[in-house]
Amino acid sequence: MPRSHKGKGRSRTKRQNVQERSQSLDVAHTTAKEEPTSSIGQGDPPSSPDSCIYQGTQANVASVSDHLSVFSTSSTTHSARRDPLNRKASVLMAFMLEKFRVKEHFTEKDMLKVINKKYKAHFPEIIRRISVHLELVFGLELKEVDPNSQSYTLVGILGLSTEGNLRGSSGLPKTGLLMTLLAVIFMNGNISSEEDIWEFLKVVGIFPGRNHPIFGEPREFITKDLVKENYLEYHRVCGIDPPKYVFLWGSRAHAETTKMNVLKVLAKINDGIPSSFPCLYEEALIDEANRAARRVTAVPGNASDSPHLGYITHNLSYV
Repeated sequence: MPRSHKGKGRSRTKRQNVQERSQSLDVAHTTAKEEPTSSIGQGDPPSSPDSCIYQGTQANVASVSDHLSVFSTSSTTHSARRDPLNRKASVLMAFMLEKFRVKEHFTEKDMLKVINKKYKAHFPEIIRRISVHLELVFGLELKEVDPNSQSYTLVGILGLSTEGNLRGSSGLPKTGLLMTLLAVIFMNGNISSEEDIWEFLKVVGIFPGRNHPIFGEPREFITKDLVKENYLEYHRVCGIDPPKYVFLWGSRAHAETTKMNVLKVLAKINDGIPSSFPCLYEEALIDEANRAARRVTAVPGNASDSPHLGYITHNLSYV
């Protein structure tokens, strides 16, 4: 649904405010290149040139933090009081999350009953608001299970698991925070300093050492749980005192999702399409091509016929 000009103005103002607080994100790639750890140096460098990596990054990061910040307790309550549609969206989302927790489907009739049928005309807008928040905070999306019965369920986005350490004690997934971290790392040139990660998370109300109702103690979840599960890599940068650390995508993140999937979510948040962000889109295309080449190589007898990954990367880089 198109936004009004007034809404766009408010959104731009909010993004500019957040952008000022998240400018330090650009430092991460430069710092890591100057003082890489041995393990970082062994990995592949970012596919895109430096001039391309940063183009549009701050606007995208600001937009993500803009949406996430709505879910701090105080802002959610205040927003709901001002806007009855936000209040209905909050109530309906709680209903959906409870159904997800107990693994039950629900129908459109159930949803209309929750928000009151007099809001039926606003139902598409309520669902739109819920969808953005479900993706960013919980890493979930609404899927129709059966068109005939109009039944729905919540499923994990990006192909990421919603079980194990990615499911909190409340039964709600922590995938949204992981998706956000992967997005920030991707937008920041595939490597981001720990300092800059926390600067970003503080903007959206997530602080190290402060227990979060969904994610628990964030530092332990990010630097231990996600690293142990191989969703993130966490490296100390050599030659710097006091110690500094950087984050990269882990092997499991590469296996379960793709840069293109992350970019699709970012594009949706920004009311655009992946190609609206040319530099990130180019890198995502290279990643897709390399994955396809690896799949072909993995088939017995195809190894000698498959194009070399460097060939694909080189040729796509100049499209």
